[in-house]
Amino acid sequence: MVRITVEMVRKKAEHHECLLAPLEEIALHQENIEKIEFIQDWCPKLKILLMQSNLIAKIENLNKLKHLNYLNLALNNIEVIENLERCESLQKLDLTLNFIGEILSVESLTGNYNLENLYLTGNPCTDYDNYRDFVIGTLPQLISLDGREIERSDRIKALQNLPVIRSDILFEQENYRYQRKAQKSRLDRDIKSKWENEYKDMEPDERNKKFWAEKCEHSPEVRYEIERMRQLKLKSYEPAPKEEKKRVYKYFAPDGRPFNINQAKIDFRFDDSEPDKYVLDLAVYKHLDTSLLEIDVQPNYVRITIRGKLFQLHLPEEVDISNSIAQRSKITGHMVVTMPKANVIVTDKSQIKKPIKHSQLYHEHTIADCAIKTEQTKREYLEIGASDILDFTKMTESSTMPSYTDTRIKLSSKQPAPDFVDDPNVPELI
Repeated sequence: MVRITVEMVRKKAEHHECLLAPLEEIALHQENIEKIEFIQDWCPKLKILLMQSNLIAKIENLNKLKHLNYLNLALNNIEVIENLERCESLQKLDLTLNFIGEILSVESLTGNYNLENLYLTGNPCTDYDNYRDFVIGTLPQLISLDGREIERSDRIKALQNLPVIRSDILFEQENYRYQRKAQKSRLDRDIKSKWENEYKDMEPDERNKKFWAEKCEHSPEVRYEIERMRQLKLKSYEPAPKEEKKRVYKYFAPDGRPFNINQAKIDFRFDDSEPDKYVLDLAVYKHLDTSLLEIDVQPNYVRITIRGKLFQLHLPEEVDISNSIAQRSKITGHMVVTMPKANVIVTDKSQIKKPIKHSQLYHEHTIADCAIKTEQTKREYLEIGASDILDFTKMTESSTMPSYTDTRIKLSSKQPAPDFVDDPNVPELI
């Protein structure tokens, strides 16, 4: 069953900027709709409603449309004219090729004083004797019936003979009602039997060929069955849906290098202009709850999960993960991750934002590497020996080196020069 939805109505109202409240005309034909609903609440100012070629079985939920001028319900499964009394602006009603056998239901339109054009062509009631005279006499406000203009003489004749015509029409209506009841019961039974027995093991193509070759009656049940077979035929032509394989993201290259991934397709800015840190500005959605964000900072990459979608960025140099900070703006919602560099040396003390630990600076580096780093600071070291790596363990074993007790500074007396003359007035040193 196809139901009327907001998306369907908005799609039909593209010429009106998809606004429903001020909408005055809408076409919902050939949509396989089976029930009229919601339209009077969504489009109260509607003047033209086109719903032909559907599967509507009952006229309903239109009593609030006070401005409705034209209603087209042709080629549906309607059997009774009803629930249009409050549509006082209705001028044209098209019920062509329905199944209206209850001809007395036309009397429900007597209060629609603006009704000028009525179409009932193709309904069972048009086969009744004196059908036209009955409708003209019952609805004196009509100007034309089934596309034929009503003459004044036709109206006078119909009004004069209306009581007799009504009794005859009522008798024919009762006969049709009895026949229709028997037809409905028989068709329901036959259709159910076909699907349970004959069509059960048939191939779709064979079933369609057999169905369209058979003669059928003109009834609502057959029309439902025709639409059912049509949908099955269309469905058989549709290609089988392809299974969408979810992309599996690889976080690292075979050599261990982290990949750059932006699964969330979110804007970002990476600032490496400062010598001692990296700053990542991620344009997270403003109204996204912070609890839906997960941040993981590693020495050579930063990974952020945004509602299950991954953002990963490879860092050019290692960072200090213990001193990294993540902050979020309350105004823009952006996520700012500040990551100090782990192995940075700055000669200008004014550029040092945070002290660098000695263990961080020389972690996992050889003494030669440290000597190379010290060259950048322009400090002078005494070079001992020709070896690139100093062996401090053999320095104490050398015979030329004095013992610990001999390393104290000793003062010895100095011999005076031959021509030295001692001044007796100068006191001795104590």
